[in-house]
Amino acid sequence: WLPELFGREPIATAGYLLGRTERLRVATGIANVYVRDAHAMAQTRSTLAELSSGRFVLGLGVSNVGLNATRGHPWQMPLPKMREYLDVMDGAAVQSPDPVEPAPLYIAAHGPKLQELGAQRTDGIITYLMPPEHTHSSREQIGAAAALSVVCPFLAETDAEVARAKARKGLEYYLTLDYYHREWTKLGFSDADFASGGSDRLIDMLVAWGDKEALSSRVASYREAGASRVIVMPFDLERRDGSDSLSLLAPGSG
Repeated sequence: WLPELFGREPIATAGYLLGRTERLRVATGIANVYVRDAHAMAQTRSTLAELSSGRFVLGLGVSNVGLNATRGHPWQMPLPKMREYLDVMDGAAVQSPDPVEPAPLYIAAHGPKLQELGAQRTDGIITYLMPPEHTHSSREQIGAAAALSVVCPFLAETDAEVARAKARKGLEYYLTLDYYHREWTKLGFSDADFASGGSDRLIDMLVAWGDKEALSSRVASYREAGASRVIVMPFDLERRDGSDSLSLLAPGSG
């Protein structure tokens, strides 16, 4: 799952990865709808699905006010923006070979109106930095048929002080975004939790940290809450003992 923020451009990276692999499925999580017009995105969806024999997944999102402003895009309300974008994609005439099957399409959606749109018009929704409690309410909102993918940062770190320090560094940007504040406030947090790098309670909700049992338990809690897929985002790939933190979630790992 390839994000779009400050790193590599996700569409180009997806093409690179798909062209050099045979079984790997590659998804955008998410591609910003402000920086590519809907017709171009329809072409992207069709082309990468065709050339990868169905291994591409397209995740879309509106990103945020500040980031889009720096790129020169005036902000629109998320629901009408996404609805219109999907309308244009649906109506776009893509004059290229058809893929064996269309690439699955998801939209990032935390609030009920966008979630309803995702359930009606796409294959499902993606949530980010939300706890299992939010996953449960999201599943109730979108129903049983739509896919629900949740993204959760993971840290294979058992020292609470070290884990929270790394988590705060990784979350520094997101803790400045008001639309995340609004969603977290609905879950019982307040402005005090968003200050000074985030309260311990907020950090522990947003980032899973601990040993294999703790991390596996967090995955299970998302599953039990209704997630179709848990997307693990490692915040610190290399641990202090030199091992790979992702290996803790592999079958048979210690």
